[in-house]
Amino acid sequence: MDRFDIVIVGGGIAGASLGAEVARVRRTLLIEAEEHPGMHSTGRSAAFWLESYGGAGVAPLSTASHDFLSRPPADFADEGFLSPRGAVHVDQSGRADAFAGIAAVVKTVPMSRAELEAAVPGIDSRWVQARAEPGCADIDVAGLHAAYLRQFRRRGGVVRTNARMVAAIWSGDSWRVRLEDGGEIEAAILVDAAGAWADQVAEIAGVAPIGIAPKRRTMVQLRVGRSGIARLPQVIDAGGSFYFKGEGERSVWISPHDEIASGPCDAQPEEIDIAVAIDRFERAVDWPVEAVERSWAGLRSFAPDRLPVFGFDIAVPGFFWFAGQGGFGIQTAPAAAKLAAAVLLAEAPDPMVAKIDPAAYSPARFSPR
Repeated sequence: MDRFDIVIVGGGIAGASLGAEVARVRRTLLIEAEEHPGMHSTGRSAAFWLESYGGAGVAPLSTASHDFLSRPPADFADEGFLSPRGAVHVDQSGRADAFAGIAAVVKTVPMSRAELEAAVPGIDSRWVQARAEPGCADIDVAGLHAAYLRQFRRRGGVVRTNARMVAAIWSGDSWRVRLEDGGEIEAAILVDAAGAWADQVAEIAGVAPIGIAPKRRTMVQLRVGRSGIARLPQVIDAGGSFYFKGEGERSVWISPHDEIASGPCDAQPEEIDIAVAIDRFERAVDWPVEAVERSWAGLRSFAPDRLPVFGFDIAVPGFFWFAGQGGFGIQTAPAAAKLAAAVLLAEAPDPMVAKIDPAAYSPARFSPR
């Protein structure tokens, strides 16, 4: 039987980033059920850093992660993972409080109608007010994920793919984990970084689920009758019905901002959701849609209060939750991994996260009072 200090279930950005942090001091194994790590949510991300995204409870993690993503340490990557994009939040309600939720998180810049039309040519006249969030940036998700896996391996971490966990038994001081291929592993700590499968992994380990709910999100790449839009800012409806950004000289990525309840699965786009995305895009701008170039879907998984969950289970102390990162798991990965690693290893927090209270993300908040 193989023995490790820590076994991490899930090889997406959550498992890879936390693994890279803990492997420096603990013998760590990362097990991934698929052929390659990051095949689900990580590999299907819309790939942007937006400080306001996720609300006030998530913003400290996003803000703390920014400098690492922009200028990573030399031993992690040769260059940064962010490319400037900028965002424009638009509203057609005209309400004075339309941007209140955004304003509670980040300072934005009011835009006149002329400025809005210059930033988004052809935007419909019904969008009567707008605010700019200049800090929005694209993220090189594949590069970031690969860098975390490289660092994990350099620090002695072991990755096993096609390694689905089918049983895990806690003896009071260690776990005995059995894989689908019959392999067995012993470890002191079992980390649940399984994304949409987080509650399922907990149940396999005999741990009560906490309600991590997968939600399907649709993305569509459209070819449109306008050129020169590759660097179009991210355009976001303050009412939550869409966001889109330039992807190529004549193409955009659009999402209807859907959150459709789903079981954990290999998510696929539905025709109705693609149609909804196109309809909302056509109501936003006057650009003719010429073709659907491709479409895809991914699962974003949320805890009941929509905040991430980092910490040891209160009933099974050897089980560590690192789940519920919603759609903000990529942009918060550096800070989330360092904060969770400090809790898991009982170490002083890295300066990046020293001012963030980990109690806000503890699974203890879901325990009966």
